[in-house]
Amino acid sequence: MDKRNSEGYSDPTAAEALANVAREERAKANKYRPLVYICSPYAGEIEYNLSRARGYCRLAVSKGCIPLAPHLHFPQFMDDGDSEQRKLGLFFALVLLGKCDEIWVFGSRISEGMARELEAAERRSILIRRFTDKGEEETGA
Repeated sequence: MDKRNSEGYSDPTAAEALANVAREERAKANKYRPLVYICSPYAGEIEYNLSRARGYCRLAVSKGCIPLAPHLHFPQFMDDGDSEQRKLGLFFALVLLGKCDEIWVFGSRISEGMARELEAAERRSILIRRFTDKGEEETGA
């Protein structure tokens, strides 16, 4: 969706509002469920972070979306501690991000991997929604 108004000025707030209305209308008409990319920390307190990511996925489902959390999937068979496997896993994740309607970012701490995901989402004009680590959507700029 074009983020510029009829006069050519950037108007991301209106573009986001229109995208949300369009998404809700599709959902009502077709039982459409948008694919949302779950962006949250993995490294550090891994078990805690995985638990949080599962909760964020449940939140997305409760809001009528299909969650995609690569950091829950790829560590099942890839070693995040191996730099080549980590690089490959991030590549896979960015490919999947390109299939998503939105990216939901959780928490105030942005890891290196999350930063790469956000940069890719911005380049692809994927709607970015921000949430607290408790799953409450942040509003405003």
